[in-house]
Amino acid sequence: MSSELRYTANTQLEHLHARYTGTGHADLTKYDWITHQHRDTLSSIVGHPPLLSYLALADGEAIGRTKFEMTERMLQPCGPPPKKDED
Repeated sequence: MSSELRYTANTQLEHLHARYTGTGHADLTKYDWITHQHRDTLSSIVGHPPLLSYLALADGEAIGRTKFEMTERMLQPCGPPPKKDED
């Protein structure tokens, strides 16, 4: 019975990881996790017009300009990736 439960739990977890990229896994680095969080936040702001309008108004910019800047920021939201140690 416990092996069936373990199989079901692993299958559900794999399904969630496949469906929602950025949910994390054991080998995810801090940089990757933070990058996923920033991209999710930026895409949510761009995808919700009232929130985008609010931020554009607060910045004193046009809505199109704010949307463009946020879309551009999604490329590297946390700057360039850190150098990996070669071990």
